[in-house]
Amino acid sequence: MVTMKTSETTNLFALPKEIVVIAENLKRAEFEAYLIGGCVRDILLNRKPKDWDFTTNAKPEDIIKLFPKTFYENDYGTVGIVNENVSDETLKVVEVTPYRLESPYKDYRRPSAVKWSDKLEHDLERRDFTINAIALEIIGEGPKNGFYKGHLIDLYKGRGDLEAKIVKTVGKPNERFNEDALRMLRAVRISTELGFMINTETETAIKKYTHLLKKIAIERLRDEFIRIIVSDNPMDGLILSHRLGILQFIVPELESGINIEQNKAHSFDVWEHILRSLQHAADKKWPLEIRLAALFHDISKPETRQFSHETKQWTFYGHEVIGSRVTKKILTRLAFPKKIIDEVAKLVRWHMFFSDTEQITSSAVRRLIAKVGHESIWDLMNLRICDRVGTGRPKENPYRLRKYKAMIEEVMRDPVSVGMLKIDGNKIIEVAHVTPGPKIGNILLVLLDEVLENPEFNSEERLQKRAKELAIVSDETLKKMADKGRKTKEDLEQESISKIREKYHVN
Repeated sequence: MVTMKTSETTNLFALPKEIVVIAENLKRAEFEAYLIGGCVRDILLNRKPKDWDFTTNAKPEDIIKLFPKTFYENDYGTVGIVNENVSDETLKVVEVTPYRLESPYKDYRRPSAVKWSDKLEHDLERRDFTINAIALEIIGEGPKNGFYKGHLIDLYKGRGDLEAKIVKTVGKPNERFNEDALRMLRAVRISTELGFMINTETETAIKKYTHLLKKIAIERLRDEFIRIIVSDNPMDGLILSHRLGILQFIVPELESGINIEQNKAHSFDVWEHILRSLQHAADKKWPLEIRLAALFHDISKPETRQFSHETKQWTFYGHEVIGSRVTKKILTRLAFPKKIIDEVAKLVRWHMFFSDTEQITSSAVRRLIAKVGHESIWDLMNLRICDRVGTGRPKENPYRLRKYKAMIEEVMRDPVSVGMLKIDGNKIIEVAHVTPGPKIGNILLVLLDEVLENPEFNSEERLQKRAKELAIVSDETLKKMADKGRKTKEDLEQESISKIREKYHVN
């Protein structure tokens, strides 16, 4: 154990008032209070913390007494302090955990028992990485609003590792990983999120102990995997996971794409193609579902690959169909929510929707929308962009894709139709005493023309009155009036379509 030393020089830190209040409440009751873990690391890196954690010599029952709303649902002493009426999600629940001593770990996942301690150094020595083992004590207000004076306690030289951009375990890495094997994947995730290197000794231990990941609950692996996928650099994270031997315990199917050559349209093998596709989704800040679809869209290319002696190229017929089933199997194994599983599998299934845009019809586009759903069609378009960029072609939106987008928007727009009116044919028959026939359609077209000219006329009372007036107009005059309405409708439809095509720069 490292001997406790005096705190470093006082610094100023920008901190939310809600965090300062928690520290003040604990200190007022004569307890110690230190911010700890990822929040301190992020503060020192000038990043916004994703969550806030305190460590203290107060026991759980002491913490609960000091705050109006808390919850305590674990065996490790962590008390959740609830801050109501705050807009910042990271401040809604702040966790406070007593200093503790841990007995040897069981199942490579959790200590068999914990004991409360009254020494901060006991808490620091059980931390995973040096950059997460820096404690911050808030000691008073700063010279300007929002800034507070604070001491940093850094027994394991985590600040130096932050400056060097290194992920390194507290103490011996083999001991840390045998305590909790998930720390190996966490090292990759932190390295990915921060753009840090993992130090040599830590890497060597990871390669040696990756097999212990089989002991970890799949939900814990999934959560770290998700954080890699939603980071800014998921491609780097997955390459590192593969190099260290970790990926085989999460999604081994991805590694089957390594060195699987593709046809001339691709600059990369299947593995690099899917990683580049995923990275483009990350560059665009697209959501998890699109990122997962980009990662898995070609997951079954290795098993469907055949060489065509006719074209002298590789083919992958049906890879999207098989890939959809494999994707569902993988995500189910990783215990993803059913909604995400279904959405990602659907995007993988239909990512090969392209055909010649000179021949594609509006009805074919409508059928695609019906299969994918209105709410997912634009995600499918974005997946296609990822797929294209992942081939190595720089142009993100070629004419063919822009044309398809325009056709989708055309068929999904609200058309100009008599359905916009607050009256229908049955009502006209009822109020105007007109028998069913062409006259009903002509009356509706005249009413539509008048409403398009003056939208305020689209009221039940006004339309019923006008329908009675039109019902006694001669058929010839009514037809001429209807023809004018029909022309107005067609002109507006064409204008709408022209604007959509101009938006996408297509004919």
